[in-house]
Amino acid sequence: MSATRVLGIDPGLRTTGFGVIEAEGASLRYLASGTIRTDSLPNGDLPGRIKLIFDGVREIVARYEPQQAALEIVFVNVNPQSTLLLGQARGAALAALVSRGLAVSEYTSAQLKKAVVGAGQARKEQVQHMVMHLLKLPGLPGPDAADALGLAIAHVHVGGSQAAIAAVTPLQRRAHSQYRGGRSY
Repeated sequence: MSATRVLGIDPGLRTTGFGVIEAEGASLRYLASGTIRTDSLPNGDLPGRIKLIFDGVREIVARYEPQQAALEIVFVNVNPQSTLLLGQARGAALAALVSRGLAVSEYTSAQLKKAVVGAGQARKEQVQHMVMHLLKLPGLPGPDAADALGLAIAHVHVGGSQAAIAAVTPLQRRAHSQYRGGRSY
């Protein structure tokens, strides 16, 4: 069995987290994590921030050469403007991943937390601690990097199950997945 390299991306307009792991069977190995920060640009420079995220994700893919990618699905929050801006950051990351030829799987925050911590309502600190434990890290990763590593871990755990189900049923993976009130992806 060969190792599979997975890149997780936790999109954000100010800070986009990334995490790269290798999975071989049940064994997980940490490779890299960090953040793409756009704070150096003025608040009103949305195109510049989007470009920085796009270029940053492409650079990470070029450097670590993942075979698969996992991206967090944007949730709708109280402020519609914030949701739209987050969606644009997510779109930049998604376009960068696809432009490098990666298949992208999408997971909600609750799916990430359930896969890593065992509870869909887990706090960020709990995700950080479990990611540190699962990957045998010497210290806590930052919250955005921890979420990105958690997405990669969730993909390793859930993605294999989805592939096995798809192999024995006529259902298409994207057709049977539902997200809040009927949005299919």
